[in-house]
Amino acid sequence: MDYVSALLPPVVMAAFFIALVVTIVKTQGGPNKAKEDAAVDAALARAEAARQADGSAAS
Repeated sequence: MDYVSALLPPVVMAAFFIALVVTIVKTQGGPNKAKEDAAVDAALARAEAARQADGSAAS
C-alpha cells in the first residue's frame, strides 16, 4: 500500500492541472474576448504614449 500513498499526490496534482488547462481553453474567446482585447490595447497605447512622452522612443 505504500505505492498507493506515493502515487496519490502526483495523480491528484495531474488531475487538477488537466482541469485547469481545460478551464483555461474553454474560457478563451467568447463574449468577453472583445472587452479583454480592448483593455489590453488601451493599456499598450497608454504605455506607448508614456514612453514617447519621455522622449525615449526607440528608433
